Amino acid sequence: MAAEQNTQVKSADRVLDLFELLSRSSRGVSHSNIADRLGIPKSSLTPLLRNMVLRGYVILGADGRSYQLGPQLLKLVRIGRIASDLAKEATSFLQQATREIGETSAFNQLHDDQQEVVATVTGRHRLTTHMKVGEVAPLYATSGGKAMLALMPEDYRNDYYKRVQLEASTESTIVRRAALEKQLEEVRKTGVAYSFEEWTSGIVGVGVAVAGPDDFPIGSINFAIPAARYNEELGKNAARALKRCAADMGRLFDDFGGGFAKRSD
Repeated sequence: MAAEQNTQVKSADRVLDLFELLSRSSRGVSHSNIADRLGIPKSSLTPLLRNMVLRGYVILGADGRSYQLGPQLLKLVRIGRIASDLAKEATSFLQQATREIGETSAFNQLHDDQQEVVATVTGRHRLTTHMKVGEVAPLYATSGGKAMLALMPEDYRNDYYKRVQLEASTESTIVRRAALEKQLEEVRKTGVAYSFEEWTSGIVGVGVAVAGPDDFPIGSINFAIPAARYNEELGKNAARALKRCAADMGRLFDDFGGGFAKRSD
């Protein structure tokens, strides 16, 4: 087991060493030069470079012999910066949404297999819901979590279901995968997810996902509304406000080469 772990660490070090080396050369580095400078046998370097090229993390230079950093790696860096900026700027967007609807709003991001509240604004009503920064909740039981799940690729969701047990938090929690998938299909059509007292009794959630440049959810925004006040008209108004908020947040992507908020008008 120790030998296997050492091999895995060595392979990871080689990939990181390769990225660092290529980042210091704007004109690319040849196969032989990479092998010499990193001390990697050419027989091991060849398949490593082949895999990196296939996945877009490394590209061949114009001369066909040198290697450079690829667009996939740069895209990951860009997405990371977008996610960080959204978390910092979210409060101002949420304030506008809450002023419009009067309900408590939140911006959530993925935290392992859950959603985490990273920004929140409390509603103006006497009877209101309070969400706290740092709170985590299951994706399958919350409106913001469902909005993100709906955007994820099918293979990602399949892996998610293997890792996560759908457990009831309330009498209304959806605990059958087929029923949840049917709901997620509707979310993909409308752009809006709902949680009718599925995570917290007495609370209705309305959520919209915010997608990154590769369409993968970079977060979600949601309202948490007391069930005693919720009605169809309020739900529709909340959905429209969230879509506008998501569109406004999506404009932050322009500074990083494009991006958009996933929405349905």
